[in-house]
Amino acid sequence: MPIAYLVEKYGIDDFEISTDAIYQITQRNTGEYAVRPFLVRYQKKMTSLMLKWSQSKNVHVRKLSSEGIRPRLPWAKKLDQFILDPKPILPILENLKQDESLFVKKSVANNLNDILKDNYRIGIEVLKKWSESRNTDTQWIIKHVLRNEIKKRKP
Repeated sequence: MPIAYLVEKYGIDDFEISTDAIYQITQRNTGEYAVRPFLVRYQKKMTSLMLKWSQSKNVHVRKLSSEGIRPRLPWAKKLDQFILDPKPILPILENLKQDESLFVKKSVANNLNDILKDNYRIGIEVLKKWSESRNTDTQWIIKHVLRNEIKKRKP
């Protein structure tokens, strides 16, 4: 994690080298905090890269693509641009909705929970669309997302 922090703090002006370093670090530890300044400064470029990462063979990189772009990642700076408009996140989650890894599925569910907090209509539309899938991994994500809504007794 200290190496990821150094990339986050000192690598912001060198997008390619820094994002490659985050990619490499993530395969051994985590880069979910390190990507956030890049998402703020280079939103389109970084979102596009994370979309690519969402199709990685490496489970840690796939998780990073969801967890790193969470609008309200705990213990991290909020990503206000995605709180205002979560639509750039949705293609990444779409790529991951059938992921077999529990590690990734939990991240996707937590990301959608974040979206529901600020953009309820958008989050519910995604869940309704996904509910048509018979994929058990997608169904697990939906159930995990809705656990808080069920506790609140929302229909």
